[in-house]
Amino acid sequence: MFATLQDRLAATFKNLRGKGRLSADDIDATMREIRIALLEADVALPAVRQFVAAVKERALGAEVSQALNPAQQIIKIVNEELVGILGGETRRLNLAKTPPTVILLAGLQGSGKTTLAGKLARWLAGQGHTPLLVAADLQRPNAVTQLQVVGERARVPVFAPEPGNGVGDPVDVARRSIAEAKRAQHDVVVVDTAGRLGIDEEMMRQAVDIRDAVSPDETLFVVDAMIGQDAVATAQAFLDGVGYDGVVLTKLDGDARGGAALSIAALTGKPVMFASTGEKLADFDIFHPDRMASRILGMGDVLTLIEKAEATVSKEEAEKQARKILDAAFTLEDFLSQMQQVRKMGGIGSLVKMLPGLPGMGRLSDLAIEDKDMVKLEAIIRSMTPVERNDPRIISGARRARIARGSGTQVRDVNELLKQFDAVRKMMKSMTKGGGKKGRRGAFSLPPGLGL
Repeated sequence: MFATLQDRLAATFKNLRGKGRLSADDIDATMREIRIALLEADVALPAVRQFVAAVKERALGAEVSQALNPAQQIIKIVNEELVGILGGETRRLNLAKTPPTVILLAGLQGSGKTTLAGKLARWLAGQGHTPLLVAADLQRPNAVTQLQVVGERARVPVFAPEPGNGVGDPVDVARRSIAEAKRAQHDVVVVDTAGRLGIDEEMMRQAVDIRDAVSPDETLFVVDAMIGQDAVATAQAFLDGVGYDGVVLTKLDGDARGGAALSIAALTGKPVMFASTGEKLADFDIFHPDRMASRILGMGDVLTLIEKAEATVSKEEAEKQARKILDAAFTLEDFLSQMQQVRKMGGIGSLVKMLPGLPGMGRLSDLAIEDKDMVKLEAIIRSMTPVERNDPRIISGARRARIARGSGTQVRDVNELLKQFDAVRKMMKSMTKGGGKKGRRGAFSLPPGLGL
């Protein structure tokens, strides 16, 4: 989502490198470019003015003039101010001292609120909680059924005493859900409320009534990050009409310019707490302002990458893979295993953005393996003999034809797989400065268990 902003800022900072001292004109030109970059990213004008003024004030002070490397100091200032505009410190959920903790979700129709409820419940379950989803959206057609399907996929129970589709009292359902949670010993209740296509008095009144009925510990406003400046206006309207404690951004994996994420926290004073980054239930996590700022500036997000790797790969498996990489013993069987793990972590495209120094490298296009290609990839590798998997160099033209027939693919598909495998091995060799036991680590090494 932040690709355009990232590119513009990178070009701006590139012009500063090599200068031993920055003049007032250099700083003015830099601020002008940053301002344009933020406006093109659809950041709200008040937020842009606030951000540029803060950066310029610090850049003109002794903080930069006395720095040994003024360009790096400017980047440091921009990074710190980006963290600030994104909300500052990471905001965690406030849990009730006496369970259940009640979390109320509010937002417009189409923001992905119902799916987000399932993602949040799944995440909470992974944190050791026992959540209960509540179907309090009784207006939208099939909203109750959708939440039940999402709950089943997330393996979280759903409290849905009313069929919905215009039938039932959402305030009563929300109130009864608290008693049900206590009876069944659920320590968190996630209430999915109705949305509308736009802000209206009825929706606000219903949200307020539900809020008053359940006294939520956290009220979260769910907003589509792709609607740009409208996201800020909607967030402010909900804040004035209902009130909320934090924001959840959905569709953060989209191709919109991303201004909403940079504007909401700064203009509403409410932090972004969670982010939904894909269609899968696992594509959800805590929003870390410092990590997002690091990504925007092209400095990667290694902490999140490590967390994803640790959640996907066991310590024993990670150590086994690390030894294979260092010993140059990486095989096609290992390659398949790595691709499956990368798929679980969100795909190679999302992981590459987290590695400092890698985003934008042309050679990474050779490694792009989509989910739909995984079945074909596995079929090809499974059609090879154990000897061929261990040493792809022996796979001649005749062997490639046999593998293609056995996997129901074309010879060109086999050739493409071997090309991708070779690219991965070369990348790993460059990252470990030659691989072997006596080789030393390069400028950075990959998180444990991540061979890509």
